[in-house]
Amino acid sequence: MHRIAPLLVLALGLHAVPASAGDWLGWRGPTGNGIAAPDEKPVLAWSDATHVVWKTPVPGRGHSSPIAVGDLIVLTTADETAQIQSVIAFDRQSGEQRWRSDLHTGGFVTEIHRKNSQATPSPCSDGERIYAAFLNGGRIHLSALDLKGAKIWTRDTGPYLCRYGFGYAPSPVLAGDVVLVSSEFEKEGYLAAFDRLTGEERWRVPRNGTTSYSTPALARKVAGRDQIVISGNKRLESYDPATGRQNWAAEAVTLATCGTAVWEGDIVFASGGFPNKETAAVRADGSGTVLWKNDVKCYEQSMLVHEGHLYAIDDGGIAHCWDAKTGEEKWKTRLGGPVSASPILAGGHLYFTNERGITYVVKADPEQFQLVAENTLGNEAFASLIACGQRVFARVAVNQGNDRQEWLYCLGDTGSASAP
Repeated sequence: MHRIAPLLVLALGLHAVPASAGDWLGWRGPTGNGIAAPDEKPVLAWSDATHVVWKTPVPGRGHSSPIAVGDLIVLTTADETAQIQSVIAFDRQSGEQRWRSDLHTGGFVTEIHRKNSQATPSPCSDGERIYAAFLNGGRIHLSALDLKGAKIWTRDTGPYLCRYGFGYAPSPVLAGDVVLVSSEFEKEGYLAAFDRLTGEERWRVPRNGTTSYSTPALARKVAGRDQIVISGNKRLESYDPATGRQNWAAEAVTLATCGTAVWEGDIVFASGGFPNKETAAVRADGSGTVLWKNDVKCYEQSMLVHEGHLYAIDDGGIAHCWDAKTGEEKWKTRLGGPVSASPILAGGHLYFTNERGITYVVKADPEQFQLVAENTLGNEAFASLIACGQRVFARVAVNQGNDRQEWLYCLGDTGSASAP
């Protein structure tokens, strides 16, 4: 049943609750690699008329993916006419807007890529606070909010000067007791860590050489330790989350990248698309060993690795499966592009979404390609799906020339009201 204007009574009396096993607290989910919790088995097929638990309008424009924390679904957005950048929270059960926190007014960049927005970085949460980053006035501003939308602190993390005029994209990432912010450009680029309670800067390392757009990944227990891994400037690099000290660097991938690196065991994978096309696998033990490369381009979107196999959908909409250790191609199939959103995996299925609002659900089987469902919502999708609480949440838009409206969907079993 659609609820375009969900009943306010369903939201009254509900309060934010601590993070639960059914949360999706940041970009790329529970462990930062696009994989839902093992017990998640969300819906496989949907349309605008089926398996819609609720549907609610999203004001403004943004390409950030939503997050789920307690009884809230949270995302960022921007009113391009009034030049207001905001964080908005919706009730997870009803879709009712719970609060909106306007963080910045004015200061929008005048040049931006047509596939970017003034609210592209996804927020993240530690279950008690929400963190959001915006490019405003030529600088990156990181803010912490409580679960009722009140601002706790804001920090100017430093400049962002993209000479190409493409805008900003990396999401903030939690790494223990710090929040990471990446701002990569030619002369003053940096990766910096800020105390999640106070916003005070803990460490900063230079990230110079070229403009790149990738969100750093907190790769857990890779080659025996937690590592921050990021691509760009023809390198894959690893940093210590506590100190920012560089662990290793490997010559791999391309000059500019947008996707977030993924990992399994002691191998890290990344892809890029400018000026050349390259996907690469690097051993993360400090040896700098490049295990394999190919000429597939996954530029804006991230990839996904699962049980020894690397899955991806490239810029042209071709889905790929490779052996993670050797790079051997297991299968590839044309689905449809172009692609900006990153895939997720839940309940043994891959969810690939393209910019036309089509999500292809594919069985995660390296032996053969198996398309399970093809689902369409709206006609424009840049945000990635999230899957938690046995439900899928999708941010899409209906774009008809000058008339554009974003929507947030909750997709699942409409015969029951499952808890978060």
